[in-house]
Amino acid sequence: MAGRTAKEREALARQNAAIMAVFERAGFEQIAPDIIQPADIFLERSGEDIRARTFVFNDPNGAELCLRPDLTVPACRFHLSHAGQPEKEARYSYLGPAFRFPDEKLSPQEFTQAGLEWFGAGEAVAAEARMLKLAVSALEAAGASALQVTLGDVGLFAGLLQDTAMPERWRRRLQHQFWRPEAFKALLHSFALGGGKKRSSISEVIDAIGTANPQDAAVRWLEEHHLPQQGLRGIDEVAARLAEKLADRSETPLPQAAVEKLEAYLAVEGGAEDVLQSLRAISGGAGYAAALAHYEARLAALEEQGLNPKRFRFSANFGREIEYYTGFVFQVEARGLNLAGGGRYDDMLQDLGAAQRIPALGFAIHTERLQVALS
Repeated sequence: MAGRTAKEREALARQNAAIMAVFERAGFEQIAPDIIQPADIFLERSGEDIRARTFVFNDPNGAELCLRPDLTVPACRFHLSHAGQPEKEARYSYLGPAFRFPDEKLSPQEFTQAGLEWFGAGEAVAAEARMLKLAVSALEAAGASALQVTLGDVGLFAGLLQDTAMPERWRRRLQHQFWRPEAFKALLHSFALGGGKKRSSISEVIDAIGTANPQDAAVRWLEEHHLPQQGLRGIDEVAARLAEKLADRSETPLPQAAVEKLEAYLAVEGGAEDVLQSLRAISGGAGYAAALAHYEARLAALEEQGLNPKRFRFSANFGREIEYYTGFVFQVEARGLNLAGGGRYDDMLQDLGAAQRIPALGFAIHTERLQVALS
């Protein structure tokens, strides 16, 4: 809060107290996760924007650490280290600093996040609607009005991709590139050309290792040419990638209709209820149908929470900024400022060491940005 007047600091404190009172009444326990965190999970899963703006350093033993760029991962690590049974339902709130290299006038190096994380919630649709209701209620309790809500659903895309006939390795690579729109588009169109038929700088290597056992041959080729590593990748990882490229050469190209279907979904945008016709017009299989039914049930649950989804906007592309989201995502704005955002991230706790997949969702409010909107 450096550089703020006493009056501004008092106003921010009142605003944050109003937010935390909403969280307390909703039954969320306030926690204070560690500020210094292992860097790997942030660098692997947070998204390119956060990765590029994270303060990273090494401890005396060489371990890579960071100042937390947000509080979601620290809250997950707090839960795993403090909960006797991590799979049981737990609700946490927090109010504390996060740190990122600034990219705009309203994003200082140190800023405060107030937020909620809800682990192990049983009724997914009801929990998602409740989470958005709490975000809106907290902002309104602080004095915000004329809020604009954008919804997305990473689960719809995942279902459609799973239903699209293609080699599993292609599906895995497309999922990996989903959060990088330009790379995703280029990869998708390369599969329509056969995936590996286009000549490239690596083609001569692939020619040299062509065999019935491409990965074993690739390992031998790399060892013979004294190329044990590429960056931080081990020889087996590099060999597996070369073997995939070799297999791509003989693969049947992805039908153009499949490419157009995936691109048609990603182009869907409009009112949260208005887009239902477009979403229903996309022919998917069981995975997409289940995700679409979940989306429609969520709209009904939002109405039960007293929210009006007719006022909300849906964008199929929204949610491609943060890589750990797995389903429902949302953002709340006012006066052109992004005040709050969050969503579902069901893989995170297991990635951090939980014995099983645990449902998880949450959101964070950028409190200084909210103060600017209110002023």
